[in-house]
Amino acid sequence: MTKRTTNQRTTTSRGAGRATAATGTVLSARALNRATLDRQLLLRRSPLSALAAVEHLVGLQAQEVKPPYYALAARLDGFTTEELSGLLADRAVVRIVTMRSTIHMHTADDSLTLRPLVQPARDREINYFRKGLVGVDLDRLAVLARELVEAEPRTMKQLREALGAEWPDADPQSLAVAARCKLPLVQVTPRGMWGRSAQVTLTTAEHWLDRPAQPAASAEDAVLRYLAAFGPASVKDMQTWSGLTRMRDAFERLRPELATFRDENGVELFDLPDAPRPDPDTPAPPRFLPEFDNLLLSHADRTRVIPPANRGRTWQANTFYCPLLVDGFLAGVWRILGDALVIEPFTELTKAQREEVSEEAERVLRVVHSGTPYDVRFGTVIS
Repeated sequence: MTKRTTNQRTTTSRGAGRATAATGTVLSARALNRATLDRQLLLRRSPLSALAAVEHLVGLQAQEVKPPYYALAARLDGFTTEELSGLLADRAVVRIVTMRSTIHMHTADDSLTLRPLVQPARDREINYFRKGLVGVDLDRLAVLARELVEAEPRTMKQLREALGAEWPDADPQSLAVAARCKLPLVQVTPRGMWGRSAQVTLTTAEHWLDRPAQPAASAEDAVLRYLAAFGPASVKDMQTWSGLTRMRDAFERLRPELATFRDENGVELFDLPDAPRPDPDTPAPPRFLPEFDNLLLSHADRTRVIPPANRGRTWQANTFYCPLLVDGFLAGVWRILGDALVIEPFTELTKAQREEVSEEAERVLRVVHSGTPYDVRFGTVIS
């Protein structure tokens, strides 16, 4: 994780003065929406490179292969799938378990410092599998698992089998999960590359990047980066994003450098003093996001993006749907079905909104599915 001395994240005495003046100001849900969209590169398309965007956003949700590509297509001007695939091939970005125990795509630098930051959460995760790990020395498991995956990248099945030979009475799945929790395992390419993906095969971040382990990023640096990408936000918001607990002390140490506000429910919000907080009436174009986009997952209170009436409408049973933003808020879902990108708004759109949504859908298809003919139509997505 980049240190706090960079211009992007440094706060100043001038900023600290603004923080005092702003204390107590109430920010509406719409004001929070526009601020967050701006930080998330969704209010207007950014000229940033894919690498710079992944760093600024502190990673992209990446449980599946396609979501990072759709996420950047929604955010960047001039993005191509080849650009992100090239970063994976060059090992400039990696896919690794970090926040909320989910796969994220991070820059190589961040993978080496963010993973140790969230290690306490990964240690807690092991507790859920204790019944399957009776008699297992976890330190020895970590050493053995590291030897296995650094000798040759392994699938989870191969890890289960190899570790099970050492601990035949343990639950094989629990052994593999414990290895994933104890070690910074990355998914090696071609997994994650557009049009070339393969099954998940793992080795350590240090081995894949040919770089030594790094100290964990500081809690304060993580707070500042989170606010730059997701602020204004509460302590609970940041904890929801990171999966960490007891982060208030870090916020309190930073308080003199930060601006403070309140949301409409009276919850204290923190922010970087000089971060953008656009006028709530700033236009927000339609955006097609992938399932599990961090915009929708990184706050305890998600009403800044998800109207209460639309809460829970992006999933059904075990199926998750891609969210559509209209005027900055969740307004429908979309999915590629057969030969069409199908859009299901939650409420009737105006003629102008339908035209804007259709134009944005066509743009997404040109960027992510260049050369493949797809129609755009409004219809049923959630069965």
